[in-house]
Amino acid sequence: MATSRAKQPYFGLKGKWLTFWITFACATDMTLFGYDQGVFSGVVISKDYLDVHNLNGPENTSILSIITSIYTIGCFFGAITAFYIGEVIGRKKTVLVGTVIMTIGAILQTSSFSVPHMIVARIVTGIGNGINTATAPVWQTETSKVHNRGKLVMLEMGLNIFGFSLSNWVNYGMSFVGGSIGWRLPLSLQLVFCIILFVTIPWLPESPRWLLAHGRETEASTILADLEDKPVDDPYVIAEREEIIYGIEYERQNAINWGDLLRGRGKAGTKTIRRLLLGAGTQAMQQFGGINVSKKTRVNSSHGPYDYLMIMSYYLPTVLIESVKLDDSLARLIAACASVAYLFASLAAAPLVEKCGRRIMMIVSTVIQLLCFLLVTILLSFAEKPDYLHQVEVAEASVVWFIIYYMGFGLGMLGIPWLYPTEINSLPMRTKGAAVATMTNWITNFVVVEITPIGIQTLGWKFYIIWVVTNALFLPIIWLFYPETANRTLEDLDAFYRDNPPLVLHRDRDSTSVCRPERFIQAQGRDIEEAAENLRRRGSIMVHDAAEKSLSD
Repeated sequence: MATSRAKQPYFGLKGKWLTFWITFACATDMTLFGYDQGVFSGVVISKDYLDVHNLNGPENTSILSIITSIYTIGCFFGAITAFYIGEVIGRKKTVLVGTVIMTIGAILQTSSFSVPHMIVARIVTGIGNGINTATAPVWQTETSKVHNRGKLVMLEMGLNIFGFSLSNWVNYGMSFVGGSIGWRLPLSLQLVFCIILFVTIPWLPESPRWLLAHGRETEASTILADLEDKPVDDPYVIAEREEIIYGIEYERQNAINWGDLLRGRGKAGTKTIRRLLLGAGTQAMQQFGGINVSKKTRVNSSHGPYDYLMIMSYYLPTVLIESVKLDDSLARLIAACASVAYLFASLAAAPLVEKCGRRIMMIVSTVIQLLCFLLVTILLSFAEKPDYLHQVEVAEASVVWFIIYYMGFGLGMLGIPWLYPTEINSLPMRTKGAAVATMTNWITNFVVVEITPIGIQTLGWKFYIIWVVTNALFLPIIWLFYPETANRTLEDLDAFYRDNPPLVLHRDRDSTSVCRPERFIQAQGRDIEEAAENLRRRGSIMVHDAAEKSLSD
């Protein structure tokens, strides 16, 4: 029994169990993404790391910053790579390519003994991560059922924060060890996630939608049936396959090349540019909503004046040591606890995303971000007043609102910008659309991180007014222009854009309702009935032919 099961595709797994293992692989990839984001925060404050790379002293601060931030440039180029190879070699192979590159990067980081060595290692790791983060959500989306597609991608982004939190706890634990192992071991643990991906991905199914787009209909039909845990000739499976094929053919008939696309010469039937901009726009709003903004203000304490700086993802332990004057161990502990609060908020988003919808979740998240930045701005305005007696207290209070900001961010704007581009773009454009969105994420990430120190130095607390304004601007943009994608099949969204929906759609019920529009339910019902009728006719013809053959014999 066990032997025959092992010989079956995917070890005989079907339906929910097959979806579980695809989700497990994608979630592992996103956990690695989160771990990779957080692990370097402990490395940059390790005495042995600073000694080995000759990075001690304030004169090396800029080099330390370059080593940390160069990772985002690697991620950007990784997303560009996914743009070109993702649709050619498929979702599975693209993730495997990214994992191979990340494995090389992790080994290079762990074995680093010089600054150039570590810079190369960070870039290589970033390229692998950029490829994977542009592809894994697409693979998950294209193999998930309509009722749990958003939930699974949001769960994966919650596990991204689990990876981030895990790296903080590992850094806290290794602070008691010290020496070379104190920073090399946390970096080497990236390889554990890579091994899990190498063990799971090869035996899992390719996206059936990608297979259909590349003419591999038999294989795609089998995978569609296995994901639904139904026979290949089930009317539901046949109707789903035919609907995907129709969408592919329609897209090809209305396809335009990238030269025309960039010149704005798109055809009305596909709305390619609008859908591309909507997907990339979510990632731009994520970054320009202030997620990677730091804060720095000079306050007076009993120990004399000091600069108060905040960058959650990479530098929080450094901030707590240098600015709040905590010891190394306590700083790492507080950073780890803050990451747990962030984790719970992001996990809470998973069960809500299908019930509340993408639009409402983005709006609620943005409102929280707006309020937090407003309060931070007010507090820092007092903290920077030269004669104000409670500068330290209000500066520390602003840290609390930054942490609340991250919890609000985790409720919506963390995960939906990774989910939305995989839903809103058509099948032929899905990998490219996700890659463009991921490129947008990394390049805007880099821009925000680069302009923040200059803005703070020039404007002081007034710099945070910018992020109050950007979040305020995003609210009407989401409300007016973003259609709901919850509880709709990917083919529903293709049909939605074939019907030439309005650009400003807040008054269009089918565009904004969380429930699946009735016209899509009826269309799917007709497709299933038609498929069932065709099967009955085919069965009748086969019976008739068999009867004639027996009479002639």
